[in-house]
Amino acid sequence: MSIVDVIISTSPKPRHTSSSAVFPVVYSTLSPQALIEQVLNRYAIASITSCLLWNRGLSDIYLVETEQEYYVLRVSHHHWRSQLEIEFELELLDFLHQNSLPVAYPLRTRENSLFVTVKALEGDRYAALFPYAEGTIPLGDLTIEQSKIFGQTLANLHQIGTKFAPSQQGLILETLTNKNLTLEYLLDNSLTKIAPFLQERPEDLQYLRDSITQIKAELKILPQKLPFWTTCWGDPHSGNIHFTEDNRITLFDFDQCGYGWRAFDLAKFLQVSLGAGLGRKMREACFESYQAVQVLTPEEEDCLQALTQTAHIWSWAININASMIHCWSRLDSRYFTKRLARLKRLQSPDWQLF
Repeated sequence: MSIVDVIISTSPKPRHTSSSAVFPVVYSTLSPQALIEQVLNRYAIASITSCLLWNRGLSDIYLVETEQEYYVLRVSHHHWRSQLEIEFELELLDFLHQNSLPVAYPLRTRENSLFVTVKALEGDRYAALFPYAEGTIPLGDLTIEQSKIFGQTLANLHQIGTKFAPSQQGLILETLTNKNLTLEYLLDNSLTKIAPFLQERPEDLQYLRDSITQIKAELKILPQKLPFWTTCWGDPHSGNIHFTEDNRITLFDFDQCGYGWRAFDLAKFLQVSLGAGLGRKMREACFESYQAVQVLTPEEEDCLQALTQTAHIWSWAININASMIHCWSRLDSRYFTKRLARLKRLQSPDWQLF
């Protein structure tokens, strides 16, 4: 199977409209002016002076400026999360905010909703408005003090998260079956995404399959119950936090959240931090601060390496999914060689050695 065959077979299917005059799309860029007139006008905020498309990621981020302050409007991608998954995330953020966790929380519309449905060409998308998180992303390494604050805050999130109950719990839990941070979702579903691109590299594909089998065997010892299994952020790292000059922290970007092992959140932090070159002293400060709030069991600590490999494979699949929408050109041979090399490094005895 060639790369062209893979592209054709794995590309999202376009949504067809009833009008033959409108060409089918898989992703559209929403007009900032239309968002002002049809979405932002549903919030009790001051007069808007600017709305700019600020960033494309797993969602589209718009920076909104009013006469008084800044906001962030986040619009989900149709291919990424369902309405119930969006509701779960926004209710979790609202719950954490009500329990004094420093998170970027969703504002409610005049109708008391946490989101607004946007009827885009490709299908329904969901817009949520947040106050702009004070401060900025830490440049370079986190400081020791910031690392400690981050670790403590993540531990508090996991503790408070054990008490979270979605408003539509039965329906949401059923719908979230494939988006909970289970090994089936993190590993099996990710393999399904990655495998078509390795068909012409059978040895590499077999290596990936064997790695996943080994990871699963190592993680069998982790219990799937409280307090080990709780509501997780899914993407904790220094790029998803703001610090003010006096080191007040705000967490944001929860669109990978779900029920999972608390140790997986720490592993995701490790996976991103190791890739970004965050110094060992800062990583250790984060872990020590986390364990001052709640102590990991020896079994959880033993599983951190396998969970970090899991996080790497999951982020690999997420990146492929996003590339199919935005930029196929990045999915060349070098991309997969680099990802495989990174996995091998995470499996080595000195995986944290720097």
